[in-house]
Amino acid sequence: MPGELDPQVREFAEQLRRVVDRTGLSVAAVADRTGYSKTSWERYLNGRLLAPKGAIVALAEVTGTPPIHLTTMWELAERAWSRSEARHDRTMEAVRISQARAALGEFGPAPDVREFDAGRMALTPGVAGPAGVSPTMPVSREARETREKRGSAGGAPGGSGPRRATLFLAGVVGVVTIVVGAFLLTDGGDPRQAVGTTGSPSPASAAPSTALPSGVLCAGADCTGRDAEETGCSGDLVTTAKSATVGTTLVEVRFSRTCGAAWGRITGAAQGDGVRVTVGPVRQTGAVTVAGDTIAYTPMVAVKSAADATACAVLASGQQGCTP
Repeated sequence: MPGELDPQVREFAEQLRRVVDRTGLSVAAVADRTGYSKTSWERYLNGRLLAPKGAIVALAEVTGTPPIHLTTMWELAERAWSRSEARHDRTMEAVRISQARAALGEFGPAPDVREFDAGRMALTPGVAGPAGVSPTMPVSREARETREKRGSAGGAPGGSGPRRATLFLAGVVGVVTIVVGAFLLTDGGDPRQAVGTTGSPSPASAAPSTALPSGVLCAGADCTGRDAEETGCSGDLVTTAKSATVGTTLVEVRFSRTCGAAWGRITGAAQGDGVRVTVGPVRQTGAVTVAGDTIAYTPMVAVKSAADATACAVLASGQQGCTP
């Protein structure tokens, strides 16, 4: 197990191992009987992934273990897992704030507008300056001399007064924006909420992962081609939207509203039997490849509604059938 694993999560994973060991079942057999993949159970038992509650209930049924005991331990482990994730989030936020402060340090203190105008800019009389800055404010002798020389030469190579004023204003606005951003990041509370109050969220800040339940790793198009168990989209978050019987095999459309995805599953199957799910032009497939296994499922496909998906069973015997 990972060395940094929370003690509560470690104890829970060890308890799962003891439950499985008492039955004498292999991991493959546990996967077959619970409907959760072998890869997922290996991760659950090694503490690399917290099992969803649905997997724990299924394990209790398969092993004859009172479910109340396992679910109680699962709830304690789930809280510990959430705390670990929260600590990780706070660490990452602290890193981002540190990086922002370091970046601000490269710019130095914001310039004083009057000093900038008097020492460098020397606004041309009669030309409006930045809002709140008078074009007739005192100008240093050196600035006047520079202006007179440039005026006698037909203007400065870098452009006229209005253009320089515009560039100056843009520079000031940029520095103020950076300073305000740093203030929002460091002014307490949740930095993500603070940033969100400045306007409509960008596509990146509105990514589904920021609003998903703990343990759910994808939503929508990001789920296409991924495993429902490994991304946390199964368990309590999944329902059977459609089903049909092909021979003695049950084929289903499994749907997770939280993840905005569907996938196909067959149960009561045999080696060589396959399943596919189709959503428009997108198709994913799965098959029973190990003798003794009776369940197979496809990777996920993003859907707006479960009605968009169709699952089909293609049996080794040649029989085929699909959900409505």
